Amino acid sequence: MNDTAEAPKPHGLSGFEETVKDFWASRPRRPARGGKIGGVAAAIGNRYGIDPVIVRVAFVTATVFGGVGASLYLLCWLLFPAEGDEVSPVESLFGQGRSSMSKALTIVLAVLFFPLSSWAFAGGWFDGGGIIGAAMMVTALYLLHRGRGHLYRPVPVTRSATAAFSMSGPGATRTSDTGWDPLAADPMAWDLPDPTPAPAPPPPPRAPRRRSKIGVAAFALALLVAGAGTALGSTGTTWFSAPHVIGLVLGVLGVGMVAGAFAGAGRKLVLLAVPLSIVGVALTSTSLSGYSGGMGDLTARPASAAQVLPSYQRTAGTIDLDLTGLPTDVPVATEVHLGAGDTTVRVPATADVTYTCESQAGTVDCFGHESSGLGVRSLTGVDYGPDGPGGLQLTLKVDQGAGTAEVRRG
Repeated sequence: MNDTAEAPKPHGLSGFEETVKDFWASRPRRPARGGKIGGVAAAIGNRYGIDPVIVRVAFVTATVFGGVGASLYLLCWLLFPAEGDEVSPVESLFGQGRSSMSKALTIVLAVLFFPLSSWAFAGGWFDGGGIIGAAMMVTALYLLHRGRGHLYRPVPVTRSATAAFSMSGPGATRTSDTGWDPLAADPMAWDLPDPTPAPAPPPPPRAPRRRSKIGVAAFALALLVAGAGTALGSTGTTWFSAPHVIGLVLGVLGVGMVAGAFAGAGRKLVLLAVPLSIVGVALTSTSLSGYSGGMGDLTARPASAAQVLPSYQRTAGTIDLDLTGLPTDVPVATEVHLGAGDTTVRVPATADVTYTCESQAGTVDCFGHESSGLGVRSLTGVDYGPDGPGGLQLTLKVDQGAGTAEVRRG
């Protein structure tokens, strides 16, 4: 006897408990094709009719901001059955049915889940981000099932019940589940073929979606926001710093990807959102509040001590300061402050330079002395050049938020 497939749930669920039970009964199934690693994002996308790229972006974002995305992905991998499997890998591990995933891989993923979870909720990475990220993703999945759980429901995989046999020798009879054959008939006479079940009708094909211009519109709006923010930042408007502008652009791209997920568009926006997210994390991990001067490139080549400014500043961009044209008779002191970008300072070959070079994140190279990483140690000292003491007396301080700073001769 074959198990009968449950009837599709009507649209609209009465409460939290019923929603959770219906989600478990109609869990997403990991596809055999179309998945990247484990097929979890593709399973959720196919189950609710949204673009899997959006789901992948959500997992990556939750991993970067809080670390919980990786552990949730492993949990879904362990609890979602694959297409054609009777149960999930975890249920199969406890003998509840058949799963195509090997028990060895299931155990490895289960063991890996615990250190990832402890790392995410330990509070050392974006304090509180793990709990917030987990709550947001679970809530999003709950609301998604409440609103679209009646769509694209997977067909349950049925399991067959086997009849019992008793063979004790030649002429033995086939027994029923009670262990006796009341008619004592020829056992071959009872060996009738089971009726062939009617094949399940294939699911109706999805209607092709019309091409949407959401992705193009979101990309154009993101470029417009980036250009306007950069222009305002270059005029000295302090709020439009590099992290804020990147955050605005990511907000536009995020809205475009979410809207495009329901219209089959906006998939390629992730190619711009991912690198911008990485840059945003790098910038927000350093404090740029003390850097002013706007954004853009700054190039200066003073020819006299009077033309040397007390400081050269940019919030983001590049600073190229050439001091090789200064005379040797007047001492000079100046500072260079750059929030994010590249700084290059060239000094005369014979100058006696008292320097301080520091950076919060990146690489600093002062006269061949190099330091790199996060919280870069300050480089201080006096460099007299190849000719020894004598020449222009120069006091120089280079302060870099994130990026590369170099001080060299000539």
